[in-house]
Amino acid sequence: MRRKFNPQLNLFTIMARNQIAQELQQISQVLDATPQVLELAYQDLVRSSLPTTGREGMTAEQVLRCAILKQYRQLTYEELAFHLEDSSSFRGFSRLEMGQYPGKSILQQNIKALREETWEALHREIIGYAKQEKIESGRKVRIDATAVETDIHHPTDSTLLADGIRIITRWLAEGKELTPAPRYQFSDHRRVVKKRVLTILNTRKEQVRRSAYQDLLLYAGKVRDYAVAAIPELSAHQALVMDELFAGRVLAEKLARAVGILDKVIDQTDRRVFKGEQVAASEKVVSFFEDHTDIIVKKRRETEFGHKIFLTGGSSTLILDCLIVRGNPADTEQYAPLLQRQQALYGRMPRQVSVDGGFASQDNLAFAKEHEIKDAVFAKKRGLSVLDMAKSAWVYKKLRNFRAGIEAGISTLKRAFGLDRCTWKGWTGFGRYVWSSIVSYNLLVLARTKLAAA
Repeated sequence: MRRKFNPQLNLFTIMARNQIAQELQQISQVLDATPQVLELAYQDLVRSSLPTTGREGMTAEQVLRCAILKQYRQLTYEELAFHLEDSSSFRGFSRLEMGQYPGKSILQQNIKALREETWEALHREIIGYAKQEKIESGRKVRIDATAVETDIHHPTDSTLLADGIRIITRWLAEGKELTPAPRYQFSDHRRVVKKRVLTILNTRKEQVRRSAYQDLLLYAGKVRDYAVAAIPELSAHQALVMDELFAGRVLAEKLARAVGILDKVIDQTDRRVFKGEQVAASEKVVSFFEDHTDIIVKKRRETEFGHKIFLTGGSSTLILDCLIVRGNPADTEQYAPLLQRQQALYGRMPRQVSVDGGFASQDNLAFAKEHEIKDAVFAKKRGLSVLDMAKSAWVYKKLRNFRAGIEAGISTLKRAFGLDRCTWKGWTGFGRYVWSSIVSYNLLVLARTKLAAA
């Protein structure tokens, strides 16, 4: 049976006096002041495939607090399970009852059930709390963009071909273990493929490299054909064992997806290596596992593989908003949408806005002025007049320096809250991971602000 929250706190729960325990106590008070989001968390858990019978599971409040604790301290699920059993401060914050010791698998299943929309709703509640407590008014904001990597290895055509051959061969082998065994046939080329990849990585001779690529494409084509022949048979597989009732269909779906990706990899390898074409970033595949990954190209910087996010910060150093986008759009295209999101959040436009130079354009300045933003400052002028952006050169300089402060927030998010690399799977997992990191960061900012004022 599921519950939203614990009906009564344990009388024996005592918080320690160290810095972390004091921060957790303040975070707990903020969460207690924003109980509305527990309904969303509860619905997420009920909607998930977790069992609803047997012993009583974790409440929505416990799951949400454990998720915040994980991101706040950057713990693995195994480390989180250990600290929840070992630390009275962590148990008190998580509102776990006597004798309740969730394991790492239960924690993972419950935390991953929380949707991106739930995290975003909690974020809005926290921003509303900050406004109510007069910590953040949203009158002066700063905006910047950054990239969050997905959990993939550096993509090359050779390693991508090897990945496709490896996972398709593995799933074909799993299909052969079903009862009764399917009739399709296949050969395991993984050993020779590994040798060809090493040849490509180590050779300095172009002819040797091209020959190794030809072999890779040959074996990739063979493995693709094995999978295409196996998919109909696995889809129609009639299992004799109850545990394998839908295993054939699941494997067929996995193989169909992998074949689709492998086709694109074969095509881009042929075009790039043998035809000498420049394949556009939007057409490239960079991972079999996180195929939603975008290629983020920035001038004079290393290419990154993940997704671009836009962050809006306030005077309090809180992150007021986050916009996750697909592809690699220009910063100038996101200026108006980001300000409109601020208007929706606060019911009005900010009074002063300071953004990175990449957002600078005459159209964006005109948009800001049309919406009665008094000072709209871009870090680089790019042909714009200082007095058009701000009422004086002094105000322009102050706001330009103010914008630099969001770099510290981005650095903290990446260094202390794991926003440099998303370790959760899939596009939906990416959104959940980013928002959970931002929520945890904001809660810590509020906790330290309240402790400093005490």
